[in-house]
Amino acid sequence: MIQSKGYAASTATSPLAPVDFDRREPGSQDLVLELLYCGVCHSDIHYARNEWGSSRFPIVPGHEMVGRVTRVGDQVSDFKVGDLAGVGCIIDSCRTCTPCEDGEEHYCQKGVTMSYGSKERKDSNVISQGGYSTNYVVDADFALHIPSTLDPKAVAPLLCAGITTWSPLRRWKIGPGMKVGVVGLGGLGHMGLKFAHAFGADVTLFTTSESKAADAKSLGAHNVIISTDAEAMKSARGFDFILDTVSALHDINPYLSALKRNGTLCLVGLPDQQLAFKPGLILSNKVISGSFIGGIKETQEMLEYCGAHNIVSEIELIDIAEINKAFDRVVNNDVKYRFVIDLATLKADS
Repeated sequence: MIQSKGYAASTATSPLAPVDFDRREPGSQDLVLELLYCGVCHSDIHYARNEWGSSRFPIVPGHEMVGRVTRVGDQVSDFKVGDLAGVGCIIDSCRTCTPCEDGEEHYCQKGVTMSYGSKERKDSNVISQGGYSTNYVVDADFALHIPSTLDPKAVAPLLCAGITTWSPLRRWKIGPGMKVGVVGLGGLGHMGLKFAHAFGADVTLFTTSESKAADAKSLGAHNVIISTDAEAMKSARGFDFILDTVSALHDINPYLSALKRNGTLCLVGLPDQQLAFKPGLILSNKVISGSFIGGIKETQEMLEYCGAHNIVSEIELIDIAEINKAFDRVVNNDVKYRFVIDLATLKADS
């Protein structure tokens, strides 16, 4: 087994605290990574606090990992010791169902293995533990190459926030001449703005906070609409596509009204309560859709695009000892725009 140190939640109501634990023994197709950075996603908080009702404890969160390869299995050819590698939300799948064969492992019909909180397929006695830790063991087929042109700490959130917004924007072929809205300016929303702008769309941010207008424009928004302004929302019309990144309970009906005929509202946030919509608002062939991260091939394509266009996340680097405060700040929407843990502080803390 591989010994690891991390920060874990022991119950749904306990703060994250230092923990020693074992990872599964690496095999011939595996990599061992010394973790350098890990992003903090709102999903980590939902899981650590059991807000979805399915958490396994104790749990080490974290699914936006960047590390250095320290060990390579003898059947691995794409990585070598010393390479930078990334690990995102998924670390295994059945690999034989139709979604897996289509490169959409995240929709595996037999159930995807998540970076934390899942039974490992290679050792079902081991529950996967995440990236708020010193190291990680991963099948090389689910590891990602990190472009050398990018700052690795700012790359980490691309492995969830990046691919979560990239995938639907690419699927709906967002580009020049299209009117696109992004709802919410957080970890997901700021990447949605960056990508939609890079793809050539006319981009509008919907936000509850007037103070975010200047930031939104610097991140790629051409326009900003304050969603609490009823008159402004009534005048918001003609959108081809709206990407809703909000992870809390909110009213989606004004965004359905803002869509043009045949327009699409795509939900990528994961609220812990059910959203409601008025059926009449979709009678003009409007679509409500959802999207969940992306496959490994698609994620690698996103990273290569980001490397070529110098796109990374806007981050606030924190020490591991600040993680509980960071969780509260994420819930209070007090971060610009993604916390990333400097895992060197975990080694110093231990």
